[in-house]
Amino acid sequence: MTEHTQNPLDHPEVQLANGRAYLVGFIFSMLLMTAGLWLAVTHIMAPFGTVLVTSILAGMVVIIQGYFILHMDISHAQMWHTVAMVLFLPLFVVTIGLTAWMFHGLYQRTMIMPPATSSMAHMPPMSH
Repeated sequence: MTEHTQNPLDHPEVQLANGRAYLVGFIFSMLLMTAGLWLAVTHIMAPFGTVLVTSILAGMVVIIQGYFILHMDISHAQMWHTVAMVLFLPLFVVTIGLTAWMFHGLYQRTMIMPPATSSMAHMPPMSH
């Protein structure tokens, strides 16, 4: 039986892990998510602007967590993790976008409109 003499602490994945990077990533992520929450709660922007800025903040959080917490970069040790993320992100965006589009269409077709805003409001009442 051969003896395994390779030190597990010499692996690149283990060497990337440090508490400082995790703490920096966590603090930046929390600050950006708090900013997004503050925008949504205070209503200081128009609804579309709030959604746009919150989406940008969420994208920044994903990038920060990918770099500081998941240690994704273009180094040789992390190349396949980065490729997997690059292939996953468009699928995720398309899935979320199509889900939002589907629910928007369902909302328009299934929600009961108040009588004043319905298309039948201009018609005269029916006589008995």
